[in-house]
Amino acid sequence: MNAIARAIDALNEGFGRLIAPLLAVITLIVIYDIAARFFIGRPSDWAFDVTKMLFGAHFMLMAAFGLRHHAHVEVDVLKRLLSRRKQATLELLGYLLFFVPFIWMLLTFGWAFFERSFSRGETTYGMMSIPVYPVKGVIVVAAVLLLLQAIAIVIRAFGELRKEAAA
Repeated sequence: MNAIARAIDALNEGFGRLIAPLLAVITLIVIYDIAARFFIGRPSDWAFDVTKMLFGAHFMLMAAFGLRHHAHVEVDVLKRLLSRRKQATLELLGYLLFFVPFIWMLLTFGWAFFERSFSRGETTYGMMSIPVYPVKGVIVVAAVLLLLQAIAIVIRAFGELRKEAAA
């Protein structure tokens, strides 16, 4: 089971490291648009829409990486006071009762959101018609990655409970 958790960690670590530089691309596009506005007197027709979509994709795709590194908000004040066994139990309950159902809903509704956008060939409303469905598809990918990371956390919590029971 620990091999599965390590494989999920490696997947999200690699994916996070692959997606992280996208922020530099977004920054370059913004700088280009500012320079065009300043020097030419006219911003590009596409930069705002592209940066908005890329930032949304970056935010969603980095969520599992953040979860892997405990970068999300947790209520550690109370959790630190508990024994390791109680911490593992709390983590199991939290993920199984709240996190996994939320991610399942994100997957279900995210897929419908993507599917509807794809079937209609949805595009942006600006001067340039940029397809929107790839970014909406990112919601599904992010939900899968988050669900996998939650599974890795649950596996570790079960392992902690088994270790404590054996001791």
